[in-house]
Amino acid sequence: AFAACSKKQDDTEIRIAALKGPTGMGMVKLADKQNYPNYTVSIEASPDALNPRIISGEVDVAAVPVNLASVLYNKLDGDISVLAVSTLGVLYVVEAGSEVNSVADLAGKTVYATGQGATPEYILNYLLDKNGVAGSVEVNYVGEHAALATMLADGSAEIGMLPEPNVTSTLAGNDNLRIALNLTEEWNKVCSTELVQGVVIARKSFVNEHPEAIEQFLREYEKSSAFVNENIDEAAKLIVDAGILGNVEIAKKAIPNCNISFSKGEAMHKAVEGMLTVLFEANPKSIGGKLPDKDFYYGI
Repeated sequence: AFAACSKKQDDTEIRIAALKGPTGMGMVKLADKQNYPNYTVSIEASPDALNPRIISGEVDVAAVPVNLASVLYNKLDGDISVLAVSTLGVLYVVEAGSEVNSVADLAGKTVYATGQGATPEYILNYLLDKNGVAGSVEVNYVGEHAALATMLADGSAEIGMLPEPNVTSTLAGNDNLRIALNLTEEWNKVCSTELVQGVVIARKSFVNEHPEAIEQFLREYEKSSAFVNENIDEAAKLIVDAGILGNVEIAKKAIPNCNISFSKGEAMHKAVEGMLTVLFEANPKSIGGKLPDKDFYYGI
């Protein structure tokens, strides 16, 4: 009966970094210093800002796009473990109009998008290819989500591909825009592999030194993910407090579309390996040149 009490607590400080999108949203509970004094959570605007912090060892645990996890594993000679899946598909095609109701409808059109060189670009390319319209769609990449949101709002872009929560904030002020395609649904039509976009990784050296702390982190992170999905009103306030979104109403609307999820162990291994295989076949460079070995997957 007392087994639970004797579990060794490891209060090692864990420096955690997440991104301003769904991964950060799923972690908001852990940013509460009162309940988690040994966690320091920082939120970055883009993977580019996060990358050097992981490489230099400035952060121990990070929420990153799935392809970046593999790139870092290859770059750092295998010193990266993927701990869990954090986010499934979060991409949507937004349109000013009603012409686009399938991926095939994009033929002959110009799509503005964010996420060049990252999973959004590879996902879009894959979908265009599988639907036979790869050669007939012009895709123009915009650096920032906010810039694309402005272009959609002022009419200089008619069709845009954006991730949540940016979709919800873009639609909020613009009655003429609608979600034309949910790219997770489109993906499921043409691919048997689950659409994984975000994962949580750690430096393997840290994992080996602090196994209890990592196990504890995974338990708490799983709770935080569930909390955000189940307590939308409360979570929306935390998301705004964390500086991820500026408006509680938008946060409330965005959460259900963000596909915040949690899986570890064999389920995580199957989903991540499947996704990386699809990306590798589309463009080996996208995952750092080769598929990671089995030691990449924590807990299997």
